[in-house]
Amino acid sequence: MKETGRPGLYRFWTPNYWPLWILLGLLRLIIMLPHSARLKVGFAIGRLGHWAIASRRAVTRRNIELCFPDLSEEERNKLARAHFESLGASFIEMGLGTWASDEELLKLTKVEGTENITKHTDKGVGVILVSAHFTTLEISGRILSTMIPPFDVVYRDHKNPMITAILRGNRERSVRRVIEKNDIRQMVRSLREGVAVWYAPDQSYSGKQSAVLPFFGVPCMTNTAMGNLGKLGRAVAVPYFPHRLADGTYKVSILPALEDFPADDVETDALRYNQMLEQGVMVCPEQYYWIHKKFKNLPEPHENYYANIDHLK
Repeated sequence: MKETGRPGLYRFWTPNYWPLWILLGLLRLIIMLPHSARLKVGFAIGRLGHWAIASRRAVTRRNIELCFPDLSEEERNKLARAHFESLGASFIEMGLGTWASDEELLKLTKVEGTENITKHTDKGVGVILVSAHFTTLEISGRILSTMIPPFDVVYRDHKNPMITAILRGNRERSVRRVIEKNDIRQMVRSLREGVAVWYAPDQSYSGKQSAVLPFFGVPCMTNTAMGNLGKLGRAVAVPYFPHRLADGTYKVSILPALEDFPADDVETDALRYNQMLEQGVMVCPEQYYWIHKKFKNLPEPHENYYANIDHLK
């Protein structure tokens, strides 16, 4: 059952939140446009961000430089610009996830492999629905909610409480339950109930359940909790990846459950996840979240990859 009784957005009435209200109003108007037009608006917003946010432009370029060393500087910069355009489109897609009808979303989307989830949940086996932070994250969750049995989703709070409320509210309308990222007990309970739990462990993590493992051949602080979740929840791990296609439609690919999961060693599972994610990224490299510091928090003697990157701005 979805959580209820959460206070509405009306509590964010003070002037410091008015810019967000204006953005929401503009987004609502943009969503009324034809799909190709609203995506063009999103791409334009992304290009503006690429021009204006120099610090994140530098982070994006460094990540791309590390993961795609064979690309020329011109090709890397072009990919960075395309990434910001994709980020702009994700803003529009957040609005689609909020206001578009199921019928409209289904017309825009092709979903492959739902049986890879239902054949396990139909037997009462929990599914770790493993994905990653792609720019189509918000809309893909809404799409999946129309295609598979009710599932739970793991989230973390945003620094801005109004943005947290918006994103959490959107997800609560689409899923059975939202679970705070540190609430391992609830994740395990849901899995043992035979429910699918959306889980994306790809962002840099330096807690107890972490290890330095390669991502595109670069040392990366990697979350190793997936294997333990599988053991404790007696669950399978089913990867899925959403992609925005060149014509503006969407494809969600749900892959077969990982074999021999969980492994005896949690780092083995985490390494397999990184390798699987690399393959997903290569399908649409501009749509992965390069704007985040993927390679931060590395212990000595590893390099600090984000020191002295002003020249990439």
